[in-house]
Amino acid sequence: MDTQTETEIQAAVLRRLLTHLDNNKDVQNIDLMILAGFCRNCLSKWYMAEANARGEAIDYDAAREAIYGMPYSEWKANHQPDATPEQLAAFEARQKARADQ
Repeated sequence: MDTQTETEIQAAVLRRLLTHLDNNKDVQNIDLMILAGFCRNCLSKWYMAEANARGEAIDYDAAREAIYGMPYSEWKANHQPDATPEQLAAFEARQKARADQ
């Protein structure tokens, strides 16, 4: 596979992942962090870092809007309830397990 085709496939996969996350707003960031070790905010940070590495000036808020499809404050107000005590405990256990590795 040539580099251009690989890049196009990777870009399509990211778009598909973002669409999937957008269609499943009930999947909370904390749940993603517990299960996968990354969340929408991580994707935003990676997006910003890659853009900046290529000389494209983009700040965190703009990167989050690219990932969330709307300003983060709007997404959070409409789609992110407070984490439950169980979610917080699972997240802390995940963080501790990762630190112990």
